[in-house]
Amino acid sequence: MPRRRVLVLCYFFPPLAGGGVHRVLSFTRHLPDHGWDCTVVCAGEGDYWVTDHSLTAGVRPETEVIRVRGGSALSVLLHVTRDARGKRSGRAFAGLRRWSDWWLLPDSYTGWANRARAAAARRIAAGGIDALISSSPPDSVHLAARSLARRFAIPWAADFRDPWIGLSFRDPPTAWHRGRQAAMERSVLDQADAVMVASDTHRRWLRRSSGTTPDPARVHLLPNGFEASPPVASPATPAGERFQIVFTGTLSLMPDTEVFLEAIHEALKHHPRARRSLRARLIGPYDSGYADRAVALGLTGIVEFTGPLAHAESRRQQREASLLVLWKPRGAPTMVPGKLYEYLDAGRPLLAALEPEDEAAELVLRAGGARVAPGDRDAMTTAIEERWLAWQRGERPADARPAWLDRYRRAELAGDLARILDSLKRERA
Repeated sequence: MPRRRVLVLCYFFPPLAGGGVHRVLSFTRHLPDHGWDCTVVCAGEGDYWVTDHSLTAGVRPETEVIRVRGGSALSVLLHVTRDARGKRSGRAFAGLRRWSDWWLLPDSYTGWANRARAAAARRIAAGGIDALISSSPPDSVHLAARSLARRFAIPWAADFRDPWIGLSFRDPPTAWHRGRQAAMERSVLDQADAVMVASDTHRRWLRRSSGTTPDPARVHLLPNGFEASPPVASPATPAGERFQIVFTGTLSLMPDTEVFLEAIHEALKHHPRARRSLRARLIGPYDSGYADRAVALGLTGIVEFTGPLAHAESRRQQREASLLVLWKPRGAPTMVPGKLYEYLDAGRPLLAALEPEDEAAELVLRAGGARVAPGDRDAMTTAIEERWLAWQRGERPADARPAWLDRYRRAELAGDLARILDSLKRERA
């Protein structure tokens, strides 16, 4: 069978970093093994506030990368609110995002998406492109892909890492804005040859709440999954030295970050001797207000905001944690973050602040982790204290990586994606 090529239209691609990068990176890493070569149209190398140049090692040499520089309107405005250590003003970001919700539809990346559409059109016109994938956020990439699919009559799969902006945990400012967002989402769902979502909750939610009913045969579940990691090169932290709590990921506009800090403060108040051994590392870009709150709570030397680390180093720290902690934006029940699969792969004890009906909570409990309600400081305090006291007694739980997790390896999931693309080709033929 001759090789085929898919053009992937996305904003986030290495060396840009953050949770949204890894899903698309995995597409380009593994699809060639299933007969699909990749062309990526993406943002410039410095067009986001977080980068990780180590991720470029995961880009296959044969992947064609077309960069459209300039960034989003919001990222340009935010340039003065961030620093080189992955810290930014959460207050400034929140204010600018509210402004963009009013004036930029569907999102602040609209101008970039228009330029990316033009670049993608030139590449498609040059020949050799057999299918198109658009991956959001930002949702404006889907509108660009819709135009390309119409113009070139090319099979198109719309990939939703998260639900459409403004219809999930970000509320449109007015009924008019909500209607416009819903209409744009509906046009994508109606016109894409396939729709891919990262959680089964989102798949069910689309049928119930989007204002349209996509043909179920066109809506495909494609979980975020995880990349298999190499064996640990260095030994885990020696028993008895530190009880290390670890969070990895972006800490921006997530109120449970402050709940966690308050829980640590309470645990230390109940057990003052824990100050000698309990440490928390929050690894990733963060809003500066959280670090200020940690200082105000007297957690200097206890809680460390590391800023972004190379992804491989973050994975290593997950594997060496005494306790992994997870929370995410509230009001996002469809979101099953990629770091959860990495946490489960690490096999370490896990504590998650999630609603009981959350799909991510189901995975946590299935793997034997613990769950507390978002915002429940007392429950989180108790859970941390119980783990630390067990550690003080010398209890060191063995790694407990669930066997069923192998189904979520990204190399396996790429086979599912290839079959979706294959079916689109047959339908258009």
